[in-house]
Amino acid sequence: MSITLTPAAATKVKDLMAQPEQTEATGLRVKVVGGGCSGLSYQIALERAAAETDSVIESEGITVFVDAKSALFIDGTQIDYHESLMGSGFAFSNPKATGTCGCGTSFTA
Repeated sequence: MSITLTPAAATKVKDLMAQPEQTEATGLRVKVVGGGCSGLSYQIALERAAAETDSVIESEGITVFVDAKSALFIDGTQIDYHESLMGSGFAFSNPKATGTCGCGTSFTA
C-alpha cells in the first residue's frame, strides 16, 4: 500500500494539525466513498488514531490512515496541495483512476 504526500500537502496537513481544535489529531485519514460526478469521491479528515484494520503509511512526516476498502482504489495515489487566486485545495493523482470529473475529487476506477 502506497500513498505519498508532496511537501506542499504535508505542510498544509501540519498547519491544520497545529490548530487548537486539532490537538488530538495524529494523522490524516484518506478515504474513498461512493458518490460524486464520476461515482467515487475522495474524503480526507484529521484523525486521532488508526482503526484496527487500517493500513498506516508515513509520508513526508505525516501518518496516513487508509481503510481496507479505500486501499483498493487509491494505492499509488499522490496527494498535493495547491494555492492560487482561483482557490486552494488538495489534489489527487491516482494511477487507478480511469476517469475524473472537473471537480477534482470525483473519479472512476
